[in-house]
Amino acid sequence: MIIDAHAHLWKKQNGMVNGKPVYHIGDGKSDFGGEIRQMMPAYMTDGENSVERFLANMDYAGVSGAVITQEYIDGNQDNYLLTCKSDRIKICALYEEKPLDDISRFDGIKICAGRLADKNLLNHLEPFKVANDKGKFISIDLADGDEQTEMMQEIIKIFPNLRIAIGHFGMVTRDNWLEQIKLAKNKNVFVESGGITWLFNSEFYPFPSAVKAINEAADLVGFDKLMWGSDYPRTMTAITYKMSYDFVVKSTEIGEENKKLLLGENARNFYGFSDIPTPQKVKNMVED
Repeated sequence: MIIDAHAHLWKKQNGMVNGKPVYHIGDGKSDFGGEIRQMMPAYMTDGENSVERFLANMDYAGVSGAVITQEYIDGNQDNYLLTCKSDRIKICALYEEKPLDDISRFDGIKICAGRLADKNLLNHLEPFKVANDKGKFISIDLADGDEQTEMMQEIIKIFPNLRIAIGHFGMVTRDNWLEQIKLAKNKNVFVESGGITWLFNSEFYPFPSAVKAINEAADLVGFDKLMWGSDYPRTMTAITYKMSYDFVVKSTEIGEENKKLLLGENARNFYGFSDIPTPQKVKNMVED
């Protein structure tokens, strides 16, 4: 079973980066704070990163379930994500440095910690307390390196039973990234690899340095604390959805049992997936 711990969806992109707007301009391109970027695959011509398209990609790639996080650069998608929620799709409400609305229908809360105006996490205890009290999880992308790890450790001490997923594999290509990984030494803290193919994009498939980094992290905290994530759809501008995990499947440097933990078993337990199907493989037109 394969579960994606880090993907994005939006009905209409209406975000911000460094105080400037981010919005779709056609053919999968976005104005990214004044710079034109290919934000989605070019065939997503209407700018809608819809759950229907994502489920089709999941089925084709053999992915059973997924967790939808959020990002300031896409704009708040809470209302749309409530329409996407299903047994296969778990959703996060977006924390925006103000009191949260009712999150009872969400599975977790997303904190874009590296993009906070006030990066002192100890001044943002509310989302952690709400998630802790309501049995939700926290999905958090920390600032590069160890800028916020000591604060995060303090928060973990305050809420030791809170489930926390550290995103972007600790920003693995940045200095001191292992300080983020070490947070998973705490019992309810896990690390997910959303964006790892972006961070190693210059190397490209089959991402040997990403495999090396996965093993390095596992040496610190164990494979039972690591989860795969795709960062769909932005990473799909360079690779296919299946390629975002296939480099793990084909690696000879990760054992088969550890692949199962990384690609699905850990996420199933952490996020509480149950009774989700394994999509049946459909032979494609280039296969014999």
